[in-house]
Amino acid sequence: MRTIEAYPTASVSFMEENMNNWITEIMEQYGYVGIFVMMCLENLFPPIPSEVILPFGGFMTTTSSLEWYAVIIVATTGSLTGALALYMVGILVGREKIEGFVLRWGHILRIQSSDLARADAWFERYGYWTVFLCRMVPLLRSLISIPAGMWKMNVTQFVLLTTIGSLIWNTTLILMGVWLGRSWTHVLDFMELYSTFLYALVAIGALYVSVRWMQRYRRSWK
Repeated sequence: MRTIEAYPTASVSFMEENMNNWITEIMEQYGYVGIFVMMCLENLFPPIPSEVILPFGGFMTTTSSLEWYAVIIVATTGSLTGALALYMVGILVGREKIEGFVLRWGHILRIQSSDLARADAWFERYGYWTVFLCRMVPLLRSLISIPAGMWKMNVTQFVLLTTIGSLIWNTTLILMGVWLGRSWTHVLDFMELYSTFLYALVAIGALYVSVRWMQRYRRSWK
């Protein structure tokens, strides 16, 4: 089932195209096991995009013996497993070593220190609910597990919020893949717009908070 041949190469780089082909080949060959492994790796290695894994998994249910509800369960279990691994990294390694690792190897993982700092700031500001909300934000959905571990978030709450947030994200993208069928790659265009809109919304929110803080600061000195 070579379904990736019509991949829209004009919209992705050569490296991304090769990675996406590798992902879909693993999923085609190993089925549920491949989906579980890819979703684990997606949390540990952010360049592996859930935006490819999940819609393609949904598409596979229309051309193979895979069932859509089983794909959702397996994908969510993989997401939780990978998130727990990063949660333990946050607990055991600590902030300084993680930041040093990102400074040295972040260019390979496509992670910047600012990405880690953003996840940490979100967790500090919004608390445990950030774990739930960030499961639906590309890149931050992986990184948020690290500050959750560093801040020693209650593991039961972490598992619960991670599972619910991942279930919503996974179900949405998998069902989009089922619905679109062989046109599942259109999800990538939608997710690019979604990410742009979401980060713009976050930037506006951050600007609003900064302006409000400055106004309060000025009033306190009058």
